[in-house]
Amino acid sequence: MFTSVKSGGALAIAISCALQMQFAQAQDVPQVGSDWPFYGGDHNAQRFSPLKQITPENVGRLERAFVYHTRDLPNPGSRYSPETTPVKVGNDLLMCSAKNILISINAATGKENWRHDPGVPDQAIPHAAACRGVAVYTAPQLPETAQCRSRVVEATLDARLVAVDLRTGEPCKDFGQNGTVDLWEGLGKKVPGWYAVTAPPTIVNGVVVTGAQIRDGQDEDAPSGVIRGYDAVTGKMAWAWDLANPDNVHGPAEGSTYTRGTPNMWTAAVSDEALGYVYLPISNSSIDYYGSNRSAAENKYSTSLVAVDVKTGKDVWHFQTIRHDVWDYDLGSQPTMLDYPGKDGKPVPAVLLPTKQGDIYILDRATGEPLIPIGEVKAPKGGSVEPDFLADTQPTSEWHTLRKAPKTEADMWGFSPLDQLMCRIQFRQANYEGYLTPPSVDRPWIQYPGYNGGSDWGSVAIDPVRRLLIANYNDIPNLNQLIPREQADKMGLKPIYAPKPDETALNKAGSKSGKGEGGASTYPQVNAPYAISVNAGWRNWGTGVPCSAPPYGGIRAVSLDTGKTVWDEPLGTARRNGPFGIPSHLPLNIGLPNNGGTVTTAGGLTFVGAATDNLFRAIDTATGEVLWEDVLTVGAQANPISYEVNGEQYVLVSASGHAFMETGTSDEIIAYKLRK
Repeated sequence: MFTSVKSGGALAIAISCALQMQFAQAQDVPQVGSDWPFYGGDHNAQRFSPLKQITPENVGRLERAFVYHTRDLPNPGSRYSPETTPVKVGNDLLMCSAKNILISINAATGKENWRHDPGVPDQAIPHAAACRGVAVYTAPQLPETAQCRSRVVEATLDARLVAVDLRTGEPCKDFGQNGTVDLWEGLGKKVPGWYAVTAPPTIVNGVVVTGAQIRDGQDEDAPSGVIRGYDAVTGKMAWAWDLANPDNVHGPAEGSTYTRGTPNMWTAAVSDEALGYVYLPISNSSIDYYGSNRSAAENKYSTSLVAVDVKTGKDVWHFQTIRHDVWDYDLGSQPTMLDYPGKDGKPVPAVLLPTKQGDIYILDRATGEPLIPIGEVKAPKGGSVEPDFLADTQPTSEWHTLRKAPKTEADMWGFSPLDQLMCRIQFRQANYEGYLTPPSVDRPWIQYPGYNGGSDWGSVAIDPVRRLLIANYNDIPNLNQLIPREQADKMGLKPIYAPKPDETALNKAGSKSGKGEGGASTYPQVNAPYAISVNAGWRNWGTGVPCSAPPYGGIRAVSLDTGKTVWDEPLGTARRNGPFGIPSHLPLNIGLPNNGGTVTTAGGLTFVGAATDNLFRAIDTATGEVLWEDVLTVGAQANPISYEVNGEQYVLVSASGHAFMETGTSDEIIAYKLRK
């Protein structure tokens, strides 16, 4: 049994010769190579560079070519997690800073060409300021000399689409109102920080597609998760996909809003120019850990990959990875497109979908039919406050999962015997029946994998030469507990807004912990019977290190032909880690929490920052061996890229730190090339 669903029966199951010809006649799109024209490298989001000047034999000669400073640093009280991945077009690198300053620099020297500051206020920052990337579009209908024929498009933390000229950085006068489109339109009550875009938009068939991040855990009455498409030249809305009200395709009726509180898309989508489909990784509802109040539409589409036709704004098929999700296992990774053998052995245009619970799925791009075996596992219900809501079974990938064996009491760990004892006591006191253990209120429950691992927004890379999938992942539990509404009220848990929200008001207090998303945090979940306490990473009560034994994260190569693991190595050393936050300075490869992805190259190397030891690494793609590393000032929680200028191959990464990962704050963009 699988969970791919055709919408309305409109798509015939058999799409044969004509469709395959349609794939063959795909619209010309920029190619990866000397350039890196898309957030994911090429339009398939494979994060693979065909460049091979840098190899395992000469990578030891890699040195810094330049360091560029964005000059966007946090004001007191602000949190930054920039996560920036530039694109490279011609001689220019195009990027956004943490607060959405659009920047162009010379790809060989790092010299700034221009910058455009849209003026995002601190009040708009959600968990932390982040802008993962931009999109570039060249309008074929405009004259070559026209202003903004090639344009850079971003979506901002304060919910705007912004388009500027690629050459000059000047706003595109033909796009919306002098280069800006207001994404708050149709959403209703405006609370800064509750609706913010951190992912790059996706442009397909001349339509800019964007979702948004909805602030987790605040109120069931949250902004809509509506996905919208806009004309890439004029900025006029082409369609809206409101999963709970298809009639809103042209916007809500006067006096109404898009359906509030619905699942959203906070991460990056991917698209197929030939089919005209965009593939949307959908999250769950803003109340993550309680579901009995959800509508049938929410239950239908949450935690699903949804294919939407950009010509109509209608969904074509969807594939659900978790039914009735109460674990915050929303889809965080950008999907990747590739050709994969179908039932007759012939290559089929496919989409590969990683998940937070670790399962990796491969689906027919046109129909959503799984191209790999799908299993079913019985889901436990012990300790649940809503057993009737929980699904009886859940799907699993029988091709590959990053998920490891369930934890045991023997896996509990600490820097001293006392630490280990306390963690083992907590383990015994918690509910735990494997990775689908439901939320409970009588005592804490162990969630493993936690909500930010296996794969998160860093996604995966594909090496088509060696036929390998490269995935870095987290491998660490959370310890959570539901809090009854009456108790939550006594604790003073309130949403992050003033009692009477307006256009500018923002309650600085936030959740009880003040941390927002990392470590031990509480979320009010207003209009649900329970608030939630989340101990992300299940920190040890005494020393501040996790209760589970390392490794806490790794990087793995998987054969695309067999789905089997080729190698699997811990990612991250103990150099910055130790009891009470005191760095040990030990080079032991223990495997650390990581955030951000990889780039793999035809030269046989995989480059990755991501881990919290603040090292940037080159790994032998064939073996998993670390061949080179650079010590960074702060963390590189971002996706690296590779490109070429004047016959020289560069590797570049944003080393700007990350609030949630506690790796410092900077504004550095670092490029490397071989020493001559």
